Amino acid sequence: MTKYIVQGGKPLFGEVEISGAKNAAVAIIPAALLVDGVCRIENIPQISDVTLCLKILEDLGAGIRSINRHTVEIDCSHIRSTRTNYDLARKIRASYYLIGSLLGRFGEASVAMPGGCNFGGVRPIDQHVKGFTALGAKVSVEGGFINAAVEGGRLKGTNIYLDVVSVGATMNIMMAAVMAEGNTVIENAAKEPHIVDLANFLNSMGANIRGAGTDTIKIRGVEKLTGGSYAIIPDQIEAGTYMAAVAATGGQVLVKNIIPKHMDCITAKLQECGVEVEEQDDTLLVRRTGKMQRTNVKTLPYPGFPTDMQPQITTVLALAEGTSLVTEGVWGSRYRYVDELKRMGANIQVDDKTAVVEGVEYLTGAPVQAYDLRAGAAMVIAALAARGQSEISGVQYIERGYEDIVEKLRAIGADIRAVEEPDDSETLQARIG
Repeated sequence: MTKYIVQGGKPLFGEVEISGAKNAAVAIIPAALLVDGVCRIENIPQISDVTLCLKILEDLGAGIRSINRHTVEIDCSHIRSTRTNYDLARKIRASYYLIGSLLGRFGEASVAMPGGCNFGGVRPIDQHVKGFTALGAKVSVEGGFINAAVEGGRLKGTNIYLDVVSVGATMNIMMAAVMAEGNTVIENAAKEPHIVDLANFLNSMGANIRGAGTDTIKIRGVEKLTGGSYAIIPDQIEAGTYMAAVAATGGQVLVKNIIPKHMDCITAKLQECGVEVEEQDDTLLVRRTGKMQRTNVKTLPYPGFPTDMQPQITTVLALAEGTSLVTEGVWGSRYRYVDELKRMGANIQVDDKTAVVEGVEYLTGAPVQAYDLRAGAAMVIAALAARGQSEISGVQYIERGYEDIVEKLRAIGADIRAVEEPDDSETLQARIG
């Protein structure tokens, strides 16, 4: 069992390189199943979710060849099964993208119910199912698997209106529709950067998708996707997390390999708090020297403030002067981490979807738990800013989405290390003899 030990209270200085986008990679890798040939994917982040995605594809019969640490070649010419390994698929939320890709190419899919982070509420896939059904598939849940199939083996294009703006449903339906017969229109589509990235990947392999990044996506079905090369965009949320860390601790860090436009919603809120952010070509210089001021934040679909940055910005506001309001406008509840921040001295009260954050002068180190990926990032930020030592457990969640987080933080002056400890059952066994 790995834990992070953090000695806090040190400002951060230096440069940090942002990896490929986790939310794009976990969709683009399953999308490789649509390609009858070799596709080379570059700028892949080295995170556990990506490792799982690749293992699932390999288990289905894909050829996986690692070119270097951030580049793989995937050959899905000889897929031998459309039924995923139960134990692998249930470990990752993004396994539901396998339904769209397998259904789109083979006309059938059987995918274990997805797992991943649980931050206090169930993330439904009803909009995914609505899209698949509209395209002509029959969908059922049996024995822990989501089964989808279409008679005749090919979906038929149609108009689909999403009842709610859903990133996952937008991407999954897009994958299912790329080889459907005729035209598909997705209305009320999500606009996140990783949706555009998935569309660009598919188009580079021969798909015909227009309108990604707007609320109406039009897809003209093609007979076949063939191989090619594609580089994944930088990770907006990873970049935002390091920006938030500088805000919380103070210091000055150059955040490299980003797309500044994707960062506007995060940059604006940090600037409202008094953090200086200077935009350059593909970098942001983030500096905080004085005290931070309160602000209000509401998470919204892109281009609004991202829900995946909500725990991190709440941690920052816990150290700002005055009372801030944080409202969760995307998921029903995502505040499990607040009790952990309270252990460190934060003054936060949660009422349904709103957190009232009364800024304190400082946080103090404490043993805390990461309950999900972004909450784990918030624990790291809090520990970096706190006085004294913190111990963070549950770091497997953090490593689902942050490449080399310990090494990257150490390179900019953080006192953080990963330690291996036996879990409770091992400790008990050792005591018994």
